[in-house]
Amino acid sequence: MVEIPASNLKKEITKVLFEKGYILNYKFVEEGPQGTIKVALKYDPANKVNAVRKLIRVSTPGLRKYVGYREMPRVLNGLGIAILSTSKGVMTDKEAREQKIGGEVLCYIY
Repeated sequence: MVEIPASNLKKEITKVLFEKGYILNYKFVEEGPQGTIKVALKYDPANKVNAVRKLIRVSTPGLRKYVGYREMPRVLNGLGIAILSTSKGVMTDKEAREQKIGGEVLCYIY
């Protein structure tokens, strides 16, 4: 289990990762001033390889990266996902493309 200090954005990203099958399980612990997120990472049982091979942070506090739904990035030609923060919440690039909304690209995961 990995412990991460919790915020609403981190909670939403954790939920998306769980829904898409990149993590095995998660738990929000509301202790202390900000709480933590406990994450159980997912591994392939045959060859012990992580489900998350790479996580690349795109937007940073000093340089935000915004895209419209027409210029939405494709991660590894559709094998990975991009997580976006939109006006309708945190979602993947595919969901944002279907709803025709853009937003801030938070990270790429594959």
